[in-house]
Amino acid sequence: MRIAERIAFAATVLAALMITLAGAQTTPSSPEIRLPSDADIRKMLAERVDALAGAEDGIGIVVGVVGPQGRRVISYGHLSQGDSRPLNGDTDFEIGSVSKVFTAVLLADMVHKGEVALADPVAKYLPAGVKVPQRNGRSITLLDLATHTSGLPFMPDELPVINNSTTDSSARNSTAQLYQFLSHYQLTRDPGAEWDYSNIGYWLLGQALAARAGTDYESLLRRRVIAPLQLASTAITPSPNMTAHLAVGHNAVLQPSVAFASVSIYADMAAAGGLVSTVNDLLTFLSVAMGYEPSTLSPAMASMLSTRRPMDRGEQALGWVVLGKAEDQLVMHDGFTWGYASYVAWDPRSRVGVVVLSNQLTSVGDIGRHLLRPNVPLEQPTVVKHTEIALESAVLDTYAGQYEVQDEGVFNIARERDFLTIQVPSSWGLPKFRLRPESQRDFFVAELPVRVTFQTDNDGRVNGLLIYPPRGQHALPASRINAKK
Repeated sequence: MRIAERIAFAATVLAALMITLAGAQTTPSSPEIRLPSDADIRKMLAERVDALAGAEDGIGIVVGVVGPQGRRVISYGHLSQGDSRPLNGDTDFEIGSVSKVFTAVLLADMVHKGEVALADPVAKYLPAGVKVPQRNGRSITLLDLATHTSGLPFMPDELPVINNSTTDSSARNSTAQLYQFLSHYQLTRDPGAEWDYSNIGYWLLGQALAARAGTDYESLLRRRVIAPLQLASTAITPSPNMTAHLAVGHNAVLQPSVAFASVSIYADMAAAGGLVSTVNDLLTFLSVAMGYEPSTLSPAMASMLSTRRPMDRGEQALGWVVLGKAEDQLVMHDGFTWGYASYVAWDPRSRVGVVVLSNQLTSVGDIGRHLLRPNVPLEQPTVVKHTEIALESAVLDTYAGQYEVQDEGVFNIARERDFLTIQVPSSWGLPKFRLRPESQRDFFVAELPVRVTFQTDNDGRVNGLLIYPPRGQHALPASRINAKK
């Protein structure tokens, strides 16, 4: 895959800007957005959930719309398996990379109040001794971080094993280790030169803003953004009431997912994807952004679209992504965690916005785009059921080794205890996953829609594999380059 495809791959499956660029383009809109009725939207949600989950209980989607006629919230599904409470506007979800827009509001407000400047080097606000990479005399600025043009990678190289409901405690990360990674990283492009989506960049931005304010990021965000907007059900650390209304997340095989904050590397990166929120709170956020509700943060939120840098098929503003041209622009952000999907978008011309939240790792952006741009068709999702089987240790041992994809990198298949793990090339920014067998040679990842098929030569020796990335990309053939002993 080319670098843009790698970004799209990683961004599709992590708590990051999960923009499906190939399908995110707007089409010419009518003079006035005519939103479907509640009944039509609910039918749309029911068809999507039933297509993805079938008879599975506890999977659902909540949609909120806001515009000149006020707000509406439409939902389909229940809180969790065995819990008949319906999803609604006050149900909490992990919102993944939509959190970045909150971090960008914090930055815009601190700029508005003269506490920082967009052109400030981030190193100015970090603890003494923290080394931030430079290139050709160019320092990374706050603006570079907020617009994904810092040159920093998507994620650090060393990431923990994600094993469905558990994680590998031996692979714990910390802020100190992230700083250590930063100090050794060498930029491959000048800061400000090129858009390259980065969770590390937003983590670093959050660290700098918190250091400037003399507090931690969570406290700063709560005091400066969440409280002024009166978002009672939005937090990094959910309150007991929020936890009681948290929809249970589900992974790619419809099993309860790993919580975002349970994996230390992602918990440390709350500024990039750590918020939990509701449709009602996000509608309030949009209402302020579109000028329907007054707030002390209104000037900061209004300024976020003023500064933009080019990216693939759009422009990157502070936090927000802007798609389309002139009067047909759409302002959006989406996000994923291991068991949730989110999409927030609004039309600046018509001042109509939409929020879509789901408690399954699946794409929901097409629903939001279809509501704002009816000419954009809905996707036709398909789900393949997987059933894990048991394989003998001797069989698993034959697969352990390194497999190389031309022009892409090396995939490491390792035997750990009684199962296999897969580590993709570091440029993909993904942790190691447990591989689960469903036949002698076919394996799947529970947390993501990723499959692996091992191949053999005429003598039955394992000589390669096919890896099937999510979202329908063609299989990548990999040749075996050595075996693990």
